[in-house]
Amino acid sequence: MPIARLTDRAVLRIGGADARAYLQDLVTNDVERLTRQTPLWTGLLSAQGKPLFDMVLFDRGDVEPGAVLVDVLATAADALAERLTMYRLRRAVTIAAEPDLHVFAAWDEPSIDLPADPQLPALGARWIAEAAETNTGVHDYARHRLALGVPDSADLLLDRMLWLEANAVELNGVSFTKGCYVGQENTARMHHRDKLRRRLLPVTIDAAAEDGAAITADGIAAGELRSQTGSRGIAYLKIEAAGRPLAAGDATVAVDWPGWLPRE
Repeated sequence: MPIARLTDRAVLRIGGADARAYLQDLVTNDVERLTRQTPLWTGLLSAQGKPLFDMVLFDRGDVEPGAVLVDVLATAADALAERLTMYRLRRAVTIAAEPDLHVFAAWDEPSIDLPADPQLPALGARWIAEAAETNTGVHDYARHRLALGVPDSADLLLDRMLWLEANAVELNGVSFTKGCYVGQENTARMHHRDKLRRRLLPVTIDAAAEDGAAITADGIAAGELRSQTGSRGIAYLKIEAAGRPLAAGDATVAVDWPGWLPRE
């Protein structure tokens, strides 16, 4: 069973008597569903429904009643803490970095005692701890994730794309029954009107290309490459271009539509 420490992630702790109610008013998922065995993938959006941050929430009520640990891209942790502090106002909420805690992942039949990744069960287990015995690294995890076609935080175009274009519905990152949160109105409208024209999609690519490289279909702009590991990558693409021959510079690109994502 491969076990990796995700060194590109950092951990924040949200504590205090109002921690869960505060998060419930901000993020896209239903914090009332959060338990020790049920982490949540969620987003913090702009008023227009565009992601500013994505994160995985973990219940840590065993350490502090109501406390939540936030698994976030390391390079975004300080900015997220600042944004959360801005929204705190007079609520009884504490926000602190947890440098001694780390994010771990295990796949290929991980222990059933570990919480499953909230985006896709096939990703394996995901948890936060001070330490764990590892036998592989973040690059092997990236290959595993890309084989399943799941985007990562770095693939999001922050404040430029819609949260639903990050496959938030299909990867369990949004609740349409929890009530209001920042960006809820536009997110619900796009969902019910079925207006999506672009998505983050997994691709295969036959040569190296820079992250952010333009992708074209018959010479017409179709999107951009967000990341690449080996021959697999994630692209932000017009859905109508998914079945057409695509190129990123001299590289040939093809959409590898994942089984968990229904065809439009």
